[in-house]
Amino acid sequence: MLFSRETPAAKRRAFREALTSGEILRFPGAFNPLSARLIEDKGFDGVYVSGAVLSADLGLPDIGLTTLSEVSGRAGQIARVTDLPTLVDADTGFGEPMNVARTVQTMEDAGVAGMHLEDQVNPKRCGHLDGKEVVELGEAVRRVRAAVDGRRDPDFLIMARTDVRGTEPGERGLRLAIDRAKALADAGADAIFPEAMRDLSEFEAVASALDVPVLANMTEFGKSELFTVQQLGDAGARIVIYPVTLLRMAMGAAERALDTLTVDGTQDAVVGDMQTRARLYELVDYAGYNHFDSAVFTYEPGQNHQH
Repeated sequence: MLFSRETPAAKRRAFREALTSGEILRFPGAFNPLSARLIEDKGFDGVYVSGAVLSADLGLPDIGLTTLSEVSGRAGQIARVTDLPTLVDADTGFGEPMNVARTVQTMEDAGVAGMHLEDQVNPKRCGHLDGKEVVELGEAVRRVRAAVDGRRDPDFLIMARTDVRGTEPGERGLRLAIDRAKALADAGADAIFPEAMRDLSEFEAVASALDVPVLANMTEFGKSELFTVQQLGDAGARIVIYPVTLLRMAMGAAERALDTLTVDGTQDAVVGDMQTRARLYELVDYAGYNHFDSAVFTYEPGQNHQH
């Protein structure tokens, strides 16, 4: 009730342990705290907070317009309602390397289990769009080192994302991505997020070249096919994220409901597609709050009171 039963430190330790299990971890993207509750209820391994989703939720394009306070605030709201670890997209760190160190500490205070930091220039672009640019390797390394230096909880996961694969076609782009991933891991990154891999062989090439866990991004309408968890695990990935899946489904359903209201003049035809009131109350633990409230208000201070 009210918040997670697990402390942020406990969730971070559990995340670290799970990453060493050899199993691939599934992190759907939550677009609000209630959807994070649903992700936990359905038995997933963690919750992802996507920068693209947070931007879209604010009615903004995903080009680095969101602020550290907006992202950490939303991530904290999401992390506090679930016992699962929460991984958050920290874009390019919200500034220069010193800002990156502050970003890490702010995310630690928000209660998330880890964050990823990318090597794009500002203004950034969605990782599966064309026209991206990355900073030179030295700058990318400085960002990661600043993040590691700023960390206070050694279990807080610092993941480095590289978008260099999307800047060069063919084998050269993959080779650049592997070389950069190695350099970022050497700089202290605990895990690597190679963005816009083309196929399973590219995931396998990156994973086999590294000694740290690799994340696979299974976003719809992107550069790669939507591979299964089994396929990605066999290719060596240790985390898979579905960053925008739930938001896209929810917004698609919302649009259809509005169209129905427009055409029919009533929502009756789509009521069967809705989450029921009973299911909502179950997810927010309405019964638990009622029990707590009644227990407090039936307590009499005079009972068992000793002078």
